Amino acid sequence: MKKIWIGFITVITLSFVALIWVGVKIYQEQPPIPEKVLITGTNEVLFTKQNIQRGQNVWESIGGMEVGSIWGHGSYVAPDWSADWIHKEAIFLLDKWALQFKGEYKDLSEEHQGQLKGRLQSLIKTNTYDTITKNIWITADRKEAILSNAAHYKEIFSKGHEEYAIPKEMLVDESKLDDLNAFLFWTSWAASTNRLGDTVTYTSNWPHEPLINNTITIDAQIWSGFSIILLLFFIAIMVWYHIRSTHVENEDHQIPDSNPLKGITLFPSQKATLKYFLVISLLIALQVVLGIVTVHYSVEGQAFFGFELSKYLPYSISRTWHTQLAIFWIAAAWLSTGLFIAPLVSNRELKFQKFGINFLFITILIVVLGSMVGEWLGVKQYLELTTNFFFGHQGYEYMDLGRFWQLLLGVGLILWVLLVGRHIMIGIRRRDNTRNLLILFLISVIAIGSFFFSGLMYGENSSLSVINYWRWWLVHLWVEGFFEVFATVVIAFLFTKMKLIQEKTAGRVTVLSAIIFLSGGIIGTLHHLYFSGTPVHAIALGATFSALEVVPLTLIGYEIWENWTLLEAKEWVLEYKWPIYFFLAVSFWNMLGAGVFGFLINPPIALYYIQGLLIRA
Repeated sequence: MKKIWIGFITVITLSFVALIWVGVKIYQEQPPIPEKVLITGTNEVLFTKQNIQRGQNVWESIGGMEVGSIWGHGSYVAPDWSADWIHKEAIFLLDKWALQFKGEYKDLSEEHQGQLKGRLQSLIKTNTYDTITKNIWITADRKEAILSNAAHYKEIFSKGHEEYAIPKEMLVDESKLDDLNAFLFWTSWAASTNRLGDTVTYTSNWPHEPLINNTITIDAQIWSGFSIILLLFFIAIMVWYHIRSTHVENEDHQIPDSNPLKGITLFPSQKATLKYFLVISLLIALQVVLGIVTVHYSVEGQAFFGFELSKYLPYSISRTWHTQLAIFWIAAAWLSTGLFIAPLVSNRELKFQKFGINFLFITILIVVLGSMVGEWLGVKQYLELTTNFFFGHQGYEYMDLGRFWQLLLGVGLILWVLLVGRHIMIGIRRRDNTRNLLILFLISVIAIGSFFFSGLMYGENSSLSVINYWRWWLVHLWVEGFFEVFATVVIAFLFTKMKLIQEKTAGRVTVLSAIIFLSGGIIGTLHHLYFSGTPVHAIALGATFSALEVVPLTLIGYEIWENWTLLEAKEWVLEYKWPIYFFLAVSFWNMLGAGVFGFLINPPIALYYIQGLLIRA
């Protein structure tokens, strides 16, 4: 086991070194927010840095990523605003210039279209950001195009747009509308203008826009191919290792004739967790209802079967609550599972355990209900922008709740770590065959408690690139990473308590599983950041290591078979057939969803054309 633990520590250390190194690069090379956007020749100020940053806050307050998307991240009923802005600006300029040929751009000859297209590409792609004054310069023609776009988006957000599920009077404050347009301009500028001294945009040429020659980069194509080669190579290694491993540790293990858990007496603290599962069931039901409403908005953008529901429950809120409740009930399920399992580890009831469980329950209820009310108030524009950041809607998919609610939930997670961790420590001190399994159990519990705070690493006026970097630390590492390690350990621990597998075997296998999963999963976080104003390092490492996330799923069939054969081990095991069936179903859909379909969208070449489309919803 010593070598396995050395491998685990090495993988974790090197992975986070790489992830943090890319984070430093993102801070250094993120798209600059100019002090001023000036008109060439007149020095007229079109936008200021304050306009752009306040515009980002306005965008967040109306639901942000829950209303259309930016750089491909967010909702898909409304368009991607940066892509839409780029296209509309390009068409405006081409049609304006086409007047010299006495027609519209689409009616011109191929020769004249090519001439104007070349002029457009030179204008849009040339980076006019001055690193000394920190200003951007634009031409008078481009100013006209920007003002035309601004008028278009003002109408959408003030008068509503049924096809985009944007309600009437979503924004009525003129200054907020002006600043929102400043922000949308900046996101499109970063996605269409080449980096200084480079031939690709700040978003690696995303979105695809032929009019300005935004096409997929050579780097994205190379690393897509490399990720597929690496995937095949490591699948071969995994299969070879699996065939070589004979699992001799468990061959002589005798499964008892009767259920070891039969007649077990629950501790008071375990009974106190039952209310968690009742609330979780209610949250699932509410999430389903909100999902029905949210989907229906794609048919009737303002109404629900004729009733103008958007007046009271805008699409941005129904979608926010729908996605957020999923995170709440999934996290609450694992938290309550940890609280229920903890006394089985220590075999005792610890002081204040029941009180802590009840206090945590109240805290979670306050966070769920408080954040939902705050988000509604924020989107309805009842909160000032800074107040909205702390108590309303932050505007980022899966991380919509205000900063205050995040902090309160963080306090609850620290309490959870203490409540569960102290039981595990008792088990570790016994120094029996469960020690390795329990050490990994404790690591996963601490990771869940601590990595949630990655969502607090950005501020109210941080740039989108920085926010997305930390957002995916939370969503990918916290939800998809360490919770999965936690789940593996909990299932293995329960199987050892049922005497279905040996403790020593469970410890070795779970640590090896964690090594395999996290070796791709940690750095694989970057596959969410290919086109988020990040440098090419995110594409290179994200594509490479996200491919490795699929590798352990190739042996999922064996895991299904092992769980299936447990049903035939002893007659009493059939009492657990439904939980085992559930494990089988989860394993299958994990393989198909995360494995097959997940990899289909992981390579940069696929995500370049898919990101921001309805298929990703």
